[in-house]
Amino acid sequence: MTGNNIILNEPLSRHTSWKVGGLADVFFTPNDRNDLSHFLKSNDGSITWLGNGTNILVRDGGVRDVVISTKKAFKEIELMDKSSCKAEVGVSCFELAMYATKNNLGPAAFFSGIPGSIGGALTMNAGCFGHETWEFVKSVEVIDRNGVIHHLDPKEFSISYRSVSFPFPLWFLSCEMIFPDEGVTTMEELKSLRDSRIERQPLSENTCGSVFKNPEGNHAGDLIERSGLKGFRIGGCSISEKHANFIVNDKGATARDIETLINHIQNTVKDRFGIDLDTEVRIIGEHDE
Repeated sequence: MTGNNIILNEPLSRHTSWKVGGLADVFFTPNDRNDLSHFLKSNDGSITWLGNGTNILVRDGGVRDVVISTKKAFKEIELMDKSSCKAEVGVSCFELAMYATKNNLGPAAFFSGIPGSIGGALTMNAGCFGHETWEFVKSVEVIDRNGVIHHLDPKEFSISYRSVSFPFPLWFLSCEMIFPDEGVTTMEELKSLRDSRIERQPLSENTCGSVFKNPEGNHAGDLIERSGLKGFRIGGCSISEKHANFIVNDKGATARDIETLINHIQNTVKDRFGIDLDTEVRIIGEHDE
């Protein structure tokens, strides 16, 4: 580990897809497992784990103690056999979809629709197009608060829609995924899904992906649109005209703007339909003074 791996008072707006967020007291980017393990053993403060920075809202007051970023590390994918591969957490979900296509693994095309990294997908059981991450997970490699690495079976986790409960405090390092022989991922599928998302979602703008979970029997975007909120603005952010479950930072929004808009959406949908919208995005950090 070198001093270049540690930055003090790093603006987290540089590391989130919404381009907002205050300072991290300590921002650490490990080179490898040994680097990470040593760091964890020598630090007893609170730890916040950050991958590609999607699906997260960092408040304007920033994050105290340590933020560990895997964005530049843990980016390897390895073919295990004809139907499985090992992916490290820094790999983007789109990269996994492309790898599956090149190596005749499937069905993995849905990963191209998840904006974040494998680490984030494991943490929240991300999914789209009818599939979820954990339905393909054979085993996971994790590291605990003391820097010790473990290999765990999916049965040791409690997994549900956009939610994963851990057996103990941990962070993911890699996972082995196994895919059925049928339904091989093709380039045509990837192009079709990409074109569908480009048509329906604001992919070229600063968003976090989907903001809210879909309530049972409903779609969050539909409820928001039926509430008359498409295009509604607070400060520098607005609800996307393309897809109402996306909030766009299009005019220099603050995290406070975005969180206020999230709360407004929840209150409006509750008043209109009596339905509570739970956030899919994770909100962390402190409010500014």
